[in-house]
Amino acid sequence: MKFGIIQERKNPPDRRAVLSPTECQNVLNHFPEAEIYVETSPIRVFTDLVYKSAGVAVHQNVEDCNVMLGVKEVPIGALIPNKKYFFFSHTIKKQPYNRDLLRAILEKNIELYDHEVITNPKGQRLVAFGRYAGIVGAYNGFRTYGLKYGIFNLPKAETLRDQQALIDELQKIRLPNIKILLTGKGRVGNGSKEMLEAMHLREVQVDEYLSQDFDEPVYCQIDAEEYNKRKDGDLGNKGDFFANPEEYKSNFFRFAKVTDFYIAGHFYGDGAPYLYTREDAKHEDFKIKVVADVSCDIDGPVATTIKPSTIADPIYGYDPVSETETDFRNPEAIAIMAVDNLPAELPRDASNGFGEAFSKHVIPAFFNGDKDGILKRARMTSNGKLTSRYSYLQDYVDGR
Repeated sequence: MKFGIIQERKNPPDRRAVLSPTECQNVLNHFPEAEIYVETSPIRVFTDLVYKSAGVAVHQNVEDCNVMLGVKEVPIGALIPNKKYFFFSHTIKKQPYNRDLLRAILEKNIELYDHEVITNPKGQRLVAFGRYAGIVGAYNGFRTYGLKYGIFNLPKAETLRDQQALIDELQKIRLPNIKILLTGKGRVGNGSKEMLEAMHLREVQVDEYLSQDFDEPVYCQIDAEEYNKRKDGDLGNKGDFFANPEEYKSNFFRFAKVTDFYIAGHFYGDGAPYLYTREDAKHEDFKIKVVADVSCDIDGPVATTIKPSTIADPIYGYDPVSETETDFRNPEAIAIMAVDNLPAELPRDASNGFGEAFSKHVIPAFFNGDKDGILKRARMTSNGKLTSRYSYLQDYVDGR
Protein backbone atom coordinates (compact mmCIF):
# COMPACT_ATOMS: atom_id res chain seq x y z
CA MET A 1 0.00 0.00 0.00
CA LYS A 2 1.44 3.33 -1.11
CA PHE A 3 0.53 6.42 0.92
CA GLY A 4 1.15 9.88 -0.51
CA ILE A 5 1.42 12.98 1.69
CA ILE A 6 0.12 15.61 -0.69
CA GLN A 7 1.00 19.28 -0.94
CA GLU A 8 -1.58 21.60 0.64
CA ARG A 9 -2.92 23.74 -2.19
CA LYS A 10 -5.84 25.55 -0.62
CA ASN A 11 -5.50 29.31 -0.18
CA PRO A 12 -4.72 30.72 2.34
CA PRO A 13 -1.83 28.24 2.67
CA ASP A 14 -1.85 25.66 5.44
CA ARG A 15 1.50 24.37 6.72
CA ARG A 16 0.21 21.26 8.51
CA ALA A 17 0.78 17.63 7.49
CA VAL A 18 -1.15 14.45 8.28
CA LEU A 19 2.07 12.59 9.14
CA SER A 20 5.24 14.17 10.50
CA PRO A 21 8.63 12.68 9.58
CA THR A 22 8.67 10.91 12.94
CA GLU A 23 5.25 9.36 12.37
CA CYS A 24 6.27 8.30 8.86
CA GLN A 25 9.15 6.39 10.45
CA ASN A 26 6.75 4.89 12.98
CA VAL A 27 4.40 3.66 10.26
CA LEU A 28 7.20 2.20 8.16
CA ASN A 29 8.69 0.42 11.18
CA HIS A 30 5.38 -1.15 12.20
CA PHE A 31 4.02 -1.95 8.75
CA PRO A 32 6.71 -3.26 6.37
CA GLU A 33 4.10 -3.49 3.59
CA ALA A 34 3.55 0.27 3.72
CA GLU A 35 5.32 2.76 1.47
CA ILE A 36 5.18 6.50 2.08
CA TYR A 37 5.99 9.19 -0.46
CA VAL A 38 5.93 12.92 0.23
CA GLU A 39 4.98 15.44 -2.44
CA THR A 40 7.45 18.31 -2.38
CA SER A 41 6.13 21.46 -0.74
CA PRO A 42 7.58 24.95 -0.25
CA ILE A 43 5.30 25.74 2.71
CA ARG A 44 4.96 22.60 4.82
CA VAL A 45 6.20 23.06 8.41
CA PHE A 46 8.43 19.99 7.95
CA THR A 47 10.75 20.67 5.02
CA ASP A 48 11.49 18.20 2.25
CA LEU A 49 14.98 17.83 3.70
CA VAL A 50 13.62 16.80 7.10
CA TYR A 51 11.53 14.07 5.51
CA LYS A 52 14.50 12.88 3.48
CA SER A 53 16.65 12.82 6.59
CA ALA A 54 14.03 10.59 8.19
CA GLY A 55 14.34 8.16 5.29
CA VAL A 56 11.08 9.16 3.60
CA ALA A 57 11.07 9.58 -0.18
CA VAL A 58 10.18 13.04 -1.52
CA HIS A 59 8.94 13.44 -5.11
CA GLN A 60 7.61 16.15 -7.40
CA ASN A 61 4.29 14.29 -7.53
CA VAL A 62 2.79 11.26 -5.83
CA GLU A 63 0.39 10.14 -8.55
CA ASP A 64 1.51 6.51 -8.22
CA CYS A 65 0.22 6.29 -4.64
CA ASN A 66 -3.03 4.55 -3.75
CA VAL A 67 -3.98 6.72 -0.77
CA MET A 68 -3.60 10.50 -0.72
CA LEU A 69 -3.26 12.13 2.71
CA GLY A 70 -4.07 15.82 3.04
CA VAL A 71 -5.40 18.23 5.64
CA LYS A 72 -7.55 20.87 3.92
CA GLU A 73 -9.83 20.58 0.89
CA VAL A 74 -8.05 19.65 -2.32
CA PRO A 75 -8.81 22.07 -5.17
CA ILE A 76 -10.95 20.40 -7.83
CA GLY A 77 -8.28 20.79 -10.52
CA ALA A 78 -5.72 18.96 -8.37
CA LEU A 79 -7.89 15.89 -7.68
CA ILE A 80 -6.52 12.69 -9.26
CA PRO A 81 -9.26 10.29 -10.45
CA ASN A 82 -9.67 6.78 -9.04
CA LYS A 83 -7.70 7.42 -5.84
CA LYS A 84 -8.48 7.22 -2.14
CA TYR A 85 -8.29 10.64 -0.43
CA PHE A 86 -8.24 11.69 3.21
CA PHE A 87 -8.88 15.35 4.02
CA PHE A 88 -11.37 17.66 5.73
CA SER A 89 -13.93 18.08 2.94
CA HIS A 90 -16.32 20.35 4.87
CA THR A 91 -19.30 18.77 3.11
CA ILE A 92 -20.94 16.63 5.80
CA LYS A 93 -23.10 19.57 6.94
CA LYS A 94 -24.03 20.40 3.33
CA GLN A 95 -21.78 23.45 3.23
CA PRO A 96 -22.83 25.26 0.02
CA TYR A 97 -19.31 26.42 -0.83
CA ASN A 98 -18.07 22.84 -1.24
CA ARG A 99 -20.95 21.30 -3.19
CA ASP A 100 -18.94 21.40 -6.43
CA LEU A 101 -16.02 19.71 -4.68
CA LEU A 102 -18.16 16.74 -3.64
CA ARG A 103 -19.64 16.55 -7.12
CA ALA A 104 -16.16 16.45 -8.62
CA ILE A 105 -15.11 13.71 -6.19
CA LEU A 106 -18.04 11.58 -7.37
CA GLU A 107 -17.40 12.33 -11.03
CA LYS A 108 -13.73 11.38 -10.70
CA ASN A 109 -14.59 8.10 -8.94
CA ILE A 110 -12.62 9.11 -5.86
CA GLU A 111 -13.03 7.25 -2.57
CA LEU A 112 -13.27 10.04 -0.01
CA TYR A 113 -12.57 9.59 3.68
CA ASP A 114 -13.23 12.70 5.76
CA HIS A 115 -11.06 13.18 8.85
CA GLU A 116 -14.08 14.59 10.67
CA VAL A 117 -15.92 11.27 10.56
CA ILE A 118 -13.08 8.96 11.53
CA THR A 119 -14.72 7.57 14.65
CA ASN A 120 -14.93 4.59 16.96
CA PRO A 121 -18.13 2.47 17.10
CA LYS A 122 -19.60 4.90 19.66
CA GLY A 123 -19.23 7.80 17.25
CA GLN A 124 -16.36 9.46 19.11
CA ARG A 125 -13.78 11.14 16.88
CA LEU A 126 -10.37 9.51 16.78
CA VAL A 127 -8.30 12.10 14.93
CA ALA A 128 -8.77 15.84 15.36
CA PHE A 129 -7.02 19.18 15.73
CA GLY A 130 -9.44 20.38 18.43
CA ARG A 131 -6.91 20.48 21.26
CA TYR A 132 -4.68 22.79 19.25
CA ALA A 133 -7.61 25.02 18.30
CA GLY A 134 -8.23 25.43 22.03
CA ILE A 135 -4.57 26.14 22.77
CA VAL A 136 -4.20 28.80 20.07
CA GLY A 137 -7.69 30.18 20.68
CA ALA A 138 -6.96 30.90 24.33
CA TYR A 139 -3.65 32.55 23.43
CA ASN A 140 -5.31 34.67 20.75
CA GLY A 141 -8.02 35.64 23.21
CA PHE A 142 -5.48 37.03 25.66
CA ARG A 143 -3.76 38.80 22.78
CA THR A 144 -7.12 40.34 21.86
CA TYR A 145 -7.70 41.47 25.45
CA GLY A 146 -4.32 43.17 25.59
CA LEU A 147 -4.86 44.97 22.29
CA LYS A 148 -8.39 46.10 23.11
CA TYR A 149 -7.34 47.75 26.35
CA GLY A 150 -3.80 48.72 25.28
CA ILE A 151 -2.19 46.99 28.27
CA PHE A 152 0.09 44.49 26.50
CA ASN A 153 0.94 43.39 22.97
CA LEU A 154 1.54 39.68 22.50
CA PRO A 155 3.20 38.47 19.28
CA LYS A 156 0.99 36.57 16.83
CA ALA A 157 0.83 32.84 17.52
CA GLU A 158 1.89 32.02 13.97
CA THR A 159 5.28 33.70 14.62
CA LEU A 160 6.06 31.36 17.53
CA ARG A 161 7.46 27.85 17.25
CA ASP A 162 5.28 25.75 19.53
CA GLN A 163 2.90 25.63 22.49
CA GLN A 164 5.70 26.23 24.98
CA ALA A 165 6.62 29.44 23.18
CA LEU A 166 2.99 30.59 23.51
CA ILE A 167 3.06 29.77 27.21
CA ASP A 168 6.33 31.65 27.67
CA GLU A 169 4.73 34.78 26.21
CA LEU A 170 1.57 34.45 28.30
CA GLN A 171 3.59 34.12 31.49
CA LYS A 172 5.12 37.55 30.86
CA ILE A 173 1.84 39.48 30.94
CA ARG A 174 0.06 40.97 33.93
CA LEU A 175 -3.72 40.73 33.91
CA PRO A 176 -6.11 42.93 35.87
CA ASN A 177 -8.50 41.21 38.27
CA ILE A 178 -10.82 39.94 35.56
CA LYS A 179 -13.19 36.98 35.38
CA ILE A 180 -12.61 34.58 32.51
CA LEU A 181 -15.29 32.10 31.44
CA LEU A 182 -14.50 28.96 29.45
CA THR A 183 -17.29 26.80 27.96
CA GLY A 184 -16.68 23.20 26.96
CA LYS A 185 -14.85 20.25 28.46
CA GLY A 186 -13.94 18.37 25.30
CA ARG A 187 -10.74 18.55 23.26
CA VAL A 188 -11.18 22.25 22.48
CA GLY A 189 -12.18 23.39 25.95
CA ASN A 190 -9.49 21.37 27.66
CA GLY A 191 -6.90 22.64 25.18
CA SER A 192 -7.77 26.17 26.28
CA LYS A 193 -7.66 25.09 29.92
CA GLU A 194 -4.06 23.91 29.43
CA MET A 195 -3.10 27.49 28.68
CA LEU A 196 -5.00 28.94 31.64
CA GLU A 197 -3.33 26.45 33.94
CA ALA A 198 0.08 27.22 32.44
CA MET A 199 -0.51 30.86 33.35
CA HIS A 200 -1.17 29.72 36.93
CA LEU A 201 -4.59 31.35 36.93
CA ARG A 202 -6.88 30.34 39.75
CA GLU A 203 -9.88 28.20 38.83
CA VAL A 204 -13.06 28.86 40.78
CA GLN A 205 -16.35 26.97 40.91
CA VAL A 206 -19.62 28.25 39.50
CA ASP A 207 -21.12 29.53 42.76
CA GLU A 208 -17.96 31.46 43.63
CA TYR A 209 -17.64 32.84 40.10
CA LEU A 210 -21.20 34.11 40.05
CA SER A 211 -21.31 35.61 43.53
CA GLN A 212 -17.83 36.73 44.59
CA ASP A 213 -15.27 39.37 43.64
CA PHE A 214 -11.58 38.50 43.60
CA ASP A 215 -8.30 40.34 44.03
CA GLU A 216 -6.72 38.33 41.22
CA PRO A 217 -7.74 37.13 37.72
CA VAL A 218 -9.76 33.91 37.91
CA TYR A 219 -11.47 31.55 35.51
CA CYS A 220 -14.38 29.14 35.56
CA GLN A 221 -14.85 26.22 33.16
CA ILE A 222 -18.45 25.18 32.57
CA ASP A 223 -20.22 22.56 30.51
CA ALA A 224 -23.63 22.23 28.88
CA GLU A 225 -25.58 21.44 32.05
CA GLU A 226 -24.39 24.70 33.61
CA TYR A 227 -25.28 27.06 30.77
CA ASN A 228 -28.57 25.35 29.82
CA LYS A 229 -31.63 24.34 31.80
CA ARG A 230 -34.76 22.38 31.01
CA LYS A 231 -37.76 24.44 29.93
CA ASP A 232 -40.06 22.42 32.18
CA GLY A 233 -38.00 23.17 35.28
CA ASP A 234 -36.95 19.57 35.86
CA LEU A 235 -33.35 18.83 36.71
CA GLY A 236 -31.48 18.07 33.52
CA ASN A 237 -28.07 16.60 32.86
CA LYS A 238 -25.54 16.58 30.06
CA GLY A 239 -26.72 13.29 28.60
CA ASP A 240 -30.33 14.43 28.54
CA PHE A 241 -29.32 17.75 26.99
CA PHE A 242 -27.50 16.12 24.09
CA ALA A 243 -30.37 13.68 23.56
CA ASN A 244 -33.12 16.31 23.79
CA PRO A 245 -31.61 19.76 23.12
CA GLU A 246 -34.98 21.19 22.07
CA GLU A 247 -36.23 20.69 25.65
CA TYR A 248 -33.67 23.18 26.98
CA LYS A 249 -33.20 26.93 27.11
CA SER A 250 -30.09 28.97 27.79
CA ASN A 251 -29.03 29.70 31.35
CA PHE A 252 -25.93 31.59 30.20
CA PHE A 253 -26.90 35.19 30.93
CA ARG A 254 -26.09 34.83 34.63
CA PHE A 255 -22.47 34.27 33.53
CA ALA A 256 -22.56 37.15 31.03
CA LYS A 257 -23.42 39.52 33.89
CA VAL A 258 -20.09 38.90 35.63
CA THR A 259 -17.68 37.86 32.83
CA ASP A 260 -15.03 40.12 31.31
CA PHE A 261 -13.43 37.67 28.86
CA TYR A 262 -15.21 34.66 27.36
CA ILE A 263 -13.55 31.67 25.61
CA ALA A 264 -16.08 29.62 23.63
CA GLY A 265 -14.79 26.06 23.33
CA HIS A 266 -18.06 24.12 23.43
CA PHE A 267 -19.69 21.81 20.89
CA TYR A 268 -22.92 23.15 19.42
CA GLY A 269 -25.44 20.60 18.16
CA ASP A 270 -28.53 21.01 16.00
CA GLY A 271 -31.53 22.08 17.99
CA ALA A 272 -29.58 23.42 20.95
CA PRO A 273 -30.38 26.92 22.25
CA TYR A 274 -28.06 29.86 21.69
CA LEU A 275 -25.81 30.63 24.62
CA TYR A 276 -26.69 34.28 24.19
CA THR A 277 -28.57 36.23 21.56
CA ARG A 278 -28.00 39.63 19.99
CA GLU A 279 -30.74 40.96 22.22
CA ASP A 280 -28.88 39.64 25.25
CA ALA A 281 -25.76 41.51 24.11
CA LYS A 282 -27.76 44.77 24.10
CA HIS A 283 -28.72 44.38 27.74
CA GLU A 284 -27.15 46.83 30.17
CA ASP A 285 -26.09 43.95 32.42
CA PHE A 286 -24.20 42.15 29.64
CA LYS A 287 -20.58 42.62 30.73
CA ILE A 288 -18.51 40.55 28.26
CA LYS A 289 -16.15 42.74 26.23
CA VAL A 290 -13.76 40.16 24.75
CA VAL A 291 -14.79 36.89 23.08
CA ALA A 292 -12.42 34.22 21.80
CA ASP A 293 -14.86 32.10 19.79
CA VAL A 294 -12.84 28.97 19.16
CA SER A 295 -15.93 27.00 18.10
CA CYS A 296 -16.72 29.71 15.51
CA ASP A 297 -20.30 28.97 14.47
CA ILE A 298 -21.28 32.00 12.43
CA ASP A 299 -24.57 33.69 13.44
CA GLY A 300 -24.90 30.86 15.91
CA PRO A 301 -24.91 30.23 19.64
CA VAL A 302 -22.40 33.01 20.33
CA ALA A 303 -24.49 35.63 18.59
CA THR A 304 -21.79 38.30 18.46
CA THR A 305 -19.77 36.14 16.05
CA ILE A 306 -21.10 37.55 12.80
CA LYS A 307 -18.27 36.37 10.57
CA PRO A 308 -15.09 34.30 10.75
CA SER A 309 -11.85 36.21 11.09
CA THR A 310 -8.50 35.23 9.60
CA ILE A 311 -4.99 34.57 10.80
CA ALA A 312 -3.91 37.71 8.96
CA ASP A 313 -6.70 39.84 10.48
CA PRO A 314 -7.91 37.95 13.57
CA ILE A 315 -9.92 40.55 15.50
CA TYR A 316 -12.99 42.61 14.76
CA GLY A 317 -15.41 44.60 16.86
CA TYR A 318 -19.12 43.94 17.30
CA ASP A 319 -21.41 46.88 18.00
CA PRO A 320 -24.25 45.43 20.09
CA VAL A 321 -26.59 48.34 19.34
CA SER A 322 -26.37 48.29 15.53
CA GLU A 323 -25.43 44.57 15.38
CA THR A 324 -22.68 45.43 12.92
CA GLU A 325 -18.91 45.30 12.72
CA THR A 326 -16.91 48.14 14.19
CA ASP A 327 -13.43 48.95 15.50
CA PHE A 328 -12.76 46.47 18.30
CA ARG A 329 -10.98 49.19 20.31
CA ASN A 330 -14.20 51.20 20.53
CA PRO A 331 -15.13 51.27 24.24
CA GLU A 332 -18.67 50.08 23.47
CA ALA A 333 -17.55 47.31 21.12
CA ILE A 334 -17.19 43.65 21.99
CA ALA A 335 -13.85 42.45 20.64
CA ILE A 336 -14.27 39.19 18.70
CA MET A 337 -11.51 36.71 17.82
CA ALA A 338 -13.10 34.08 15.57
CA VAL A 339 -10.32 32.58 13.45
CA ASP A 340 -11.77 29.41 11.92
CA ASN A 341 -8.49 27.54 11.30
CA LEU A 342 -6.63 28.13 14.57
CA PRO A 343 -4.51 24.93 14.52
CA ALA A 344 -2.82 26.23 11.37
CA GLU A 345 -1.11 28.81 13.60
CA LEU A 346 0.65 26.01 15.48
CA PRO A 347 1.44 23.69 12.56
CA ARG A 348 4.31 21.74 14.11
CA ASP A 349 2.57 20.73 17.34
CA ALA A 350 -0.78 20.24 15.58
CA SER A 351 0.76 17.96 12.95
CA ASN A 352 2.63 15.94 15.55
CA GLY A 353 -0.51 15.35 17.62
CA PHE A 354 -2.75 14.62 14.66
CA GLY A 355 -0.20 12.24 13.10
CA GLU A 356 0.15 10.25 16.31
CA ALA A 357 -3.59 9.62 16.34
CA PHE A 358 -3.76 8.92 12.60
CA SER A 359 -0.96 6.34 12.67
CA LYS A 360 -2.47 4.72 15.76
CA HIS A 361 -6.09 4.46 14.60
CA VAL A 362 -6.25 4.74 10.81
CA ILE A 363 -3.13 3.24 9.26
CA PRO A 364 -3.61 -0.20 10.93
CA ALA A 365 -7.07 -0.46 9.34
CA PHE A 366 -5.43 -0.82 5.93
CA PHE A 367 -3.56 -3.91 7.10
CA ASN A 368 -5.99 -5.66 9.47
CA GLY A 369 -8.98 -5.89 7.15
CA ASP A 370 -10.54 -2.84 8.81
CA LYS A 371 -11.63 -5.09 11.66
CA ASP A 372 -12.89 -2.16 13.74
CA GLY A 373 -14.80 -0.50 10.89
CA ILE A 374 -12.68 2.67 10.98
CA LEU A 375 -12.50 2.99 7.20
CA LYS A 376 -16.05 1.86 6.60
CA ARG A 377 -17.50 4.57 8.85
CA ALA A 378 -15.35 7.32 7.32
CA ARG A 379 -15.86 6.29 3.65
CA MET A 380 -18.16 8.91 2.16
CA THR A 381 -17.97 7.95 -1.51
CA SER A 382 -17.26 4.76 -3.43
CA ASN A 383 -17.63 3.75 -7.09
CA GLY A 384 -18.85 7.20 -8.03
CA LYS A 385 -21.68 7.19 -5.48
CA LEU A 386 -22.32 8.26 -1.90
CA THR A 387 -22.07 5.39 0.55
CA SER A 388 -25.25 4.49 2.44
CA ARG A 389 -24.05 6.23 5.60
CA TYR A 390 -23.80 9.53 3.70
CA SER A 391 -26.73 9.10 1.32
CA TYR A 392 -28.41 12.02 3.12
CA LEU A 393 -26.08 14.25 1.07
CA GLN A 394 -27.69 13.25 -2.26
CA ASP A 395 -30.05 16.23 -2.37
CA TYR A 396 -27.08 18.48 -1.56
CA VAL A 397 -25.13 16.99 -4.47
CA ASP A 398 -28.17 17.36 -6.75
CA GLY A 399 -28.58 21.01 -5.74
CA ARG A 400 -32.04 20.50 -4.27
